[in-house]
Amino acid sequence: MEAWAKDQGIEGSMVKFLADPTSALTKALDLEMTADGPVSVLGAGRSKRFAIIFDDGVAKAIGVSESEDDPAGDTDPSNTLVEGMLSQLATA
Repeated sequence: MEAWAKDQGIEGSMVKFLADPTSALTKALDLEMTADGPVSVLGAGRSKRFAIIFDDGVAKAIGVSESEDDPAGDTDPSNTLVEGMLSQLATA
């Protein structure tokens, strides 16, 4: 996670990358990738593409990038990008 944070230029910022090695959180949030296509390539136990904004430990917004034709959210990840997340906060 540290290498990913460094690569993305977020070291020292308020953004935190968190690991979920047993998929416990992913499953509890019902965000496990189960579509046949991505699972056949990535394997089971992967999460959908999602982002959550927390404020003092309370989830304020969650974005999931997926569609019926694109269960991995590769074509349109906008719901999990900064602009998409901020728009969710603005309407909350």
